[in-house]
Amino acid sequence: MIEEWKDIPEYEGLYQVSNLGRVKSLEKTKLNKGLYPFKQKEIILKLGLNSNGYFIVILTNNKKRKTYSVHKLVAICFLNHIQCKHELVVNHINFIKTDHKVENLEIVTNRENCNLKHIKPSSVFTGVSWNNNDKKWLAFIKINGKNKYLGRFSNEKDASITYENYKLKHCGKNV
Repeated sequence: MIEEWKDIPEYEGLYQVSNLGRVKSLEKTKLNKGLYPFKQKEIILKLGLNSNGYFIVILTNNKKRKTYSVHKLVAICFLNHIQCKHELVVNHINFIKTDHKVENLEIVTNRENCNLKHIKPSSVFTGVSWNNNDKKWLAFIKINGKNKYLGRFSNEKDASITYENYKLKHCGKNV
């Protein structure tokens, strides 16, 4: 794959990110001790790792430092992602948090991202899981960040119907 670079919004002419997930500081002229100008060469920045396992980078503009997740910078520049308070989020397709190449990223709803597609679920239905202790299907729905218990069922399909009915009645279609 050929590496392609794009300016990072709000840092145009200062920093760029590539489709391979590398970040660079562009060449610039600085003053040595505030007196003599010198050229600082373009450099690839070293990435840090945050406590959640994502690569981060610190960018500076007008003496203000800000930390960014690299996968979000790639998504903003190459997938036209607009950060919108967790309505749409960046998902790693292969579930490897440190693989921030553009081909491994997709924009999904927060709900889709929370479905944990990489973990083999006990049910094919959203909101339904198997409880091995009492050998029943459980139905839960998450509302405003809290799980609401909907009941125990002998049949997986009945649990799913209860979940869907509750969702339609109390939450509309976009839960």
